[in-house]
Amino acid sequence: MSNTVVPRESEMSLAELRGDCARMAPHWVVPAKPAVRPVEPPRPHGVTVPPSSARMVDAMADYGN
Repeated sequence: MSNTVVPRESEMSLAELRGDCARMAPHWVVPAKPAVRPVEPPRPHGVTVPPSSARMVDAMADYGN
């Protein structure tokens, strides 16, 4: 019978983990970044606001002036 203790993965030190990552990094492929086009904001359509509600919102300091 052997008295050799095999460390579990969770007992790996931070330095060992960083070393493993550094060795693996060259194998990771970074895809080319696609061209990003600006998205036009949606325009409201089919919305009806009663005049009394429009006046109320217009009178509120946060939304009016």
